Amino acid sequence: MQQQTSALTVFYDGGCPMCSKEIAHYRRVDGAERIDWVDITAQADADLPPDVDRDLLMRRLHVREADGRLVAGVPAFLAIWRRLRPYRRLGRTVEVLRLGKLLDAGYARFADWRYRRRCRDGVCTLPPQTRG
Repeated sequence: MQQQTSALTVFYDGGCPMCSKEIAHYRRVDGAERIDWVDITAQADADLPPDVDRDLLMRRLHVREADGRLVAGVPAFLAIWRRLRPYRRLGRTVEVLRLGKLLDAGYARFADWRYRRRCRDGVCTLPPQTRG
């Protein structure tokens, strides 16, 4: 895996058109240069963190905090938003209104549907040359 040079590493499914579009947007905003963005579909298994597997990372958006914690789902989005100037207010609003659990439940349903659809399309199992 690439050496961590930031306080946050984001693991995302670069083969998902919607996911890629959202990440591409985030990468263009103020603060994104301090985040390591890792497209898990472009990584060999050996280059992924040893404490998680590709299937887990494919199921939800994940981030690795500077202290080593791996968080997924809406907490991962909040970690990203805290570091991106245009999204700080949104993240703070979600936290202050305690909407995280509700939004995470909705995101989990969506993410499960997205993952099943990606698997049905044959992308859950990556080609051998991509696998470690």
